[in-house]
Formats: sequence, structure tokens, C-alpha cells
Amino acid sequence: MWTRQYRPRKTGRLIVPALAAVVLSYFGYHVYHGEFGINSKDQLRARATVLQAQLDRTRSERVALEGKVRMLRDGSIDKDMLDEQARRALNLSHADEVTIMLPSQAN
Repeated sequence: MWTRQYRPRKTGRLIVPALAAVVLSYFGYHVYHGEFGINSKDQLRARATVLQAQLDRTRSERVALEGKVRMLRDGSIDKDMLDEQARRALNLSHADEVTIMLPSQAN
């Protein structure tokens, strides 16, 4: 009868801890850099701040435009606003007026 005797391997004891370290490092990387990780959370907060500022600016422009429209409604037309809008639409001015041309703002 043949019997084989094996020496205990030292590498067998390292397989499970090595696999555990690989799995933990994988998940650790994605905790920080993943789609919903810590780094992405900071980027989303910064983006939310920028978008909130843009929303506030747009709301203030809307309020200003609503004020101008309110002055042009029937029954309460402001003569100065009507004159300003007519001159802008027709691109006209009086001979004794000074016209300052400003570059158009492309947003």
C-alpha cells in the first residue's frame, strides 16, 4: 500500500486573506470614486450650488420681465414704456436724442 505524505503548504493559509483584501479594496475604491461615492457626492453638491445660483438669476430676470409686461397690459399702459418698446421695435430715435449702442448679450 502506497501512502503519500504531504508537507503543509504555507500558501494555502494566505488565499482567503488575500481574496478578502482584494474584495475590500474593490469596495473601498467604489465607496470613494463610485457613482454614489463620497467624491461624487461632493461634485453633486457643487453642481447643485451652481444650478441654484442660475435658478435664482433666472427667477429675478423673470420678475423683471413680468414687471415690464404688467406695464404694457391693456388699461394700464405706461406711456414711457410704450414709447421705449415702439422705438426699439422700429429702430427709430429723434434727431435731438443721443443713442448709445450696447452689444447684445448672448446667454
